[in-house]
Amino acid sequence: MARKHPKGGPWVDASDPEQEDAAPKEPCWLCGRPLGETTVWHHPVPKSRGGRDVVPMHPICQQTVIANFTNSELQRAGMDASVLRDNPAVRKFVDWVANKDPDFTATITKKKR
Repeated sequence: MARKHPKGGPWVDASDPEQEDAAPKEPCWLCGRPLGETTVWHHPVPKSRGGRDVVPMHPICQQTVIANFTNSELQRAGMDASVLRDNPAVRKFVDWVANKDPDFTATITKKKR
């Protein structure tokens, strides 16, 4: 396994900050807002259902998806975010969060069982 830093030496960041700023950030898969400092890589089709692809999301958007859908429902929706946005609870959330800061966080309701 590769080391993140040389043995006995300080941690060295291999990425160049100038290149990171130059690369355009993808929008959030669910809400379409620009991503902030914190990005979550979410499996639209759960790994337990054979999903391998990941998409960038805000943490608050991922919490909303997890709270409103079961793994079976996410598997049926696949990579199509518009199917998830058609849900009334998610539509209400997306409309509410549309004008918020990219790094905005809030408590999301628990999963309904």
